[in-house]
Amino acid sequence: MDKLYPVYTLKNECHDCYKCIRECHIKAISIQNGHASVLPEKCIACGNCVKTCPSNAKRVRNDIEKVKNLFRAQKEVFVSLAPSWAGIFEHSPAKMISILKKLGFSHVSETALGAQEVSIETSKIMSQQEKGLFISSACPVVVDYIRLYNPKFINNIVPIASPALTHAKLLKEIYGNQIAVVFIGPCIAKKNESDRHQDLIDVALTFEELKLWITEDLGSTQGINFNSAERFVPEAAFEGSLYAVEGGMNETLKKGGNTTDVQLLNISSIENLEKALIGLEPQNINKKIFIEALACNGGCLAGPCNSTKKSELLRISDVLSKIQERETIPTEPKTVVEEEYKPKKIEHHTYSSEQIINALKKIGKHTEEDELNCGGCGYNTCRELAAAMISGEAEPSMCVSYMRKIAMRKAAAMLRCMPSAIVMVDSNLKIVESNDAFMKMFCGEMYDVFAERPEGVNGACIDRIVDFSDIFKETLKTSRDIHRERYPVYDKLYDITAFSIEKNELVGAVITDVTKTELGREQIAHRAQEVISKNIAIVQEIAGLLGEHMVETELLLSTIAQDYDYSEEKQQ
Repeated sequence: MDKLYPVYTLKNECHDCYKCIRECHIKAISIQNGHASVLPEKCIACGNCVKTCPSNAKRVRNDIEKVKNLFRAQKEVFVSLAPSWAGIFEHSPAKMISILKKLGFSHVSETALGAQEVSIETSKIMSQQEKGLFISSACPVVVDYIRLYNPKFINNIVPIASPALTHAKLLKEIYGNQIAVVFIGPCIAKKNESDRHQDLIDVALTFEELKLWITEDLGSTQGINFNSAERFVPEAAFEGSLYAVEGGMNETLKKGGNTTDVQLLNISSIENLEKALIGLEPQNINKKIFIEALACNGGCLAGPCNSTKKSELLRISDVLSKIQERETIPTEPKTVVEEEYKPKKIEHHTYSSEQIINALKKIGKHTEEDELNCGGCGYNTCRELAAAMISGEAEPSMCVSYMRKIAMRKAAAMLRCMPSAIVMVDSNLKIVESNDAFMKMFCGEMYDVFAERPEGVNGACIDRIVDFSDIFKETLKTSRDIHRERYPVYDKLYDITAFSIEKNELVGAVITDVTKTELGREQIAHRAQEVISKNIAIVQEIAGLLGEHMVETELLLSTIAQDYDYSEEKQQ
């Protein structure tokens, strides 16, 4: 578990479902010993694995203690509050500021101020170009995706930092470099951004962390008194608050009025962005195209750590209702953080056909027909799984169909080798599984006929095969185990143990023919009785001569015979 990286796994809570792999578009997950781990060098911190993990095993690094350490160091700590707060929290600006100050923050400012500067600078950059493709730099997940997985478009990212970093610089320019800045929003990837730009953002928290902190330190916010005069510093944001909404950045560009010759597009999700860029050669574009690229469907309001059950519609509505308009938007930004984005070298392994084929054999895929491509392992195809196995990021046990075949083979081998008769019956009293010993024991002259059929007696009604179907009926009805010893059927004796497999749906039985054992015991007891009778005659004769009490001797020998019978019975 790598707790230094923003996303990690609680291995004890990870339960072999592989859903995180299915939801991770770039497959930045490794499976070892059945447990999933995030690969930091491949991860872009989109948070899909965190949102979709059914067992809550994927966790986000908690950085609350880092902020408290800033307080202990007596730093003047400013909050950079993401614009999506208005759709997540049911507070007025004054109350939100009061709550944050109650936690220990000195001042609260809106990240949207930085967003406004980013939009102004973006418009300016595009106005200086005649044509080209421009991709927004606001989403750190998108930036990392292009850096790691689509570096062909690295030069198309607008060469300025995100709104959060721009806002942090703006605050430091106004209040001094000695202040600390803590970003709070719905995004996990902001933690990566903070880790890489400690000179601007000291710590990045999620809304989930903030809510946890409020609950632990303040309890309910209902009773918190707040100062209605509290205001965001240095001022409240205007159109920059639109960044919280999908397509919001494009709206701010339109409001600026300098993008009439630019086609403004918004694309959400890494998958959709990848599809949009397939086959595109940026140098061949003869017009201006700007892509507001976001990793989350629905924009930042749908971030992985938004910590709300409010409907998306109401979230958008609440954000829009708090936006303030300004009469004119400046053409020059107050602050710009220039950023040169460089591709990050990541090893993309390619394997020969022979290596893939050998790996496929390990999961029982010997022909193309064997490659089901069912996606149960989390990978799109069996060959993707094979490549991941070669890389050491996946295991053969992840193939559901392969493991099912192994389980069926083992079960079949066990059934076949067991000397006792085994049978399973469904709620309609039809046989769903049986072994050869069962057919030999109960099919009589029809054994050869059933043995030639691939399904054997499967599908037949149990009451047509055996004369004790009432035991199966009772087990189905009560779901209790039933044991019958020396159960007589015509000239045979059986030990029968019936048990419930699925309540009221499926029962099984183990049946042993004990006829010969019982006959052998009876023969031994009969011979013992003959010996006793002879001995009694002799003892009677001797007793007559010696005058001993014959009754005592007879009782003694009878006890010995009974004890022998009892000990034999216990051994059976």
